[in-house]
Order: sequence, then C-alpha cells, then structure tokens
Amino acid sequence: MTTGPLHTTRLGEQGSPVIFCHGLFGQGKNWTQIAKTLAERHRVTLVDMPNHGRSAWTDRLDYVEMADAVAGLIDEPTALVGHSMGGKAAMLAALRHPELVERLCVVDVSPVAYRGSDEFRGFIDAMLGIDLDAIDSRSDADAALASAVPDDGVRAFLLTNLRREGDGWRWLPNLEVLRRDLDELRGWPETGAVYDGPVLWIAGADSDYVRDDYREAMEARFPRVRRVTVKDAGHWVHSVQPAVVAGLLEHFLGDAAA
Repeated sequence: MTTGPLHTTRLGEQGSPVIFCHGLFGQGKNWTQIAKTLAERHRVTLVDMPNHGRSAWTDRLDYVEMADAVAGLIDEPTALVGHSMGGKAAMLAALRHPELVERLCVVDVSPVAYRGSDEFRGFIDAMLGIDLDAIDSRSDADAALASAVPDDGVRAFLLTNLRREGDGWRWLPNLEVLRRDLDELRGWPETGAVYDGPVLWIAGADSDYVRDDYREAMEARFPRVRRVTVKDAGHWVHSVQPAVVAGLLEHFLGDAAA
C-alpha cells in the first residue's frame, strides 16, 4: 500500500499538540466540536484517514501503514486520539513509534480482532447501490438509502461522505476497497510491543467494542491504561456525548502539564 498525503485541518495556536484519527466512514471534521473546545489550550490536528475524506486513496487497507502515515505527521511528542478504525491506527502508532506519542486516548475500540458482521458491509453495499448519475440532490440520496439504512442518524452520518462535484456527485471514501478489506479493518496485527505512556480508554456503555474480556489484551499492550465508560452512548460516543468526551480529554490532556 502506498499512502499519499493525509488531509489535515489545524485549530489552535498554542499549547501541546493533539492529533485526532476518525473511524470508518468518518472524516477529521467529525471531531470539530470537541476540537474547538480543546483548541483554546492545545494545537489540534484533525486528520482524514487514508481512503476517507480528502485524503488519498490506496490500493488496500493496512493498519501498520495507516499507523505509520499518522506517525509521519508528528514532529514532536504528541497526544493521539483515535476512534474505532482510527483508534486501532493510533494504538499501533504508539506501539511502533512510542517516542512520538506523549499520551494516547482510545475511543470505543480494543486491540483485538472482532468477529465478522454484515452491518458495515450492508452500509457499503447500500452506498454503492445508489446511481449517483440519477440523483439531483442530497435528499434524493437520503431517500435512496432509507430502506437499507432506516436509522436517521446513521443515514445522515453516511451521507456526510457524499460530495457535489460540478454537475454530479461522488463518494469521498474508497468504498470498493473498504468493502473488499473489511476483514482487515476488523482485525488486529499482533505485536509484542508495549507502550508505557498514559492511556485513556473511553467506552460507550451501550457498545460491544469495549468489553471486560478485552481488558487483558488492552493491559498487556498498554499497562498504564484507565478505562472510562460513558453512559447513554454507543459506538459513536463522541458524537452522542461530545461534552462528556471533551471534558474527559481536557482532564487527560491537562495531566501533561502537571
């Protein structure tokens, strides 16, 4: 996999650096609300991960290459925050480049290989199934997705990836590669490395991505981990409870100055 340049957005002009890595179907801008809060005291970078947003497409998905691409953005010890797919990339970046990662926050994902699920494949199939030449508006795309993705919130999230270009539309994510390599996304490249920096592990109470039986795997690689579970939140905990997550991050990042 050859990783092209990653698109980034920067907020804040002073304080310690923080980089955010989003999850599948996401973009760096998904973290804007929380980033604006942190930017009062930190220099924040929002990253579009490979094959997402405005970053380059690649011919395959590989967490190690993804982690190294993120590490390539770092020129001083930095705090990494990653959700889901971005969380796995952030964990690997810390394990592979510990000298670059001052501290790590992992949001609703674990360093394990998850069992297969058809949910994400169904989302991709539904997105690919839309005839983009036949739609005139975003509401047309919404209607076309409605039967396959009945949840209004999930459908709205997926449609943030639809971009108008000239007289037509295109999907920002590399959907064909994402669909083909879903097993890679569910997986976890085992490594014997250990990261000794401080780690905050945020879980949504209604999510299955962080469970008690994953604690051993997490603590084996990240012995200084502290787990916090956020009530009334599922996998997209930062979208549902942004104020709570921002507060947790402010406290966690504030420890760096202590």
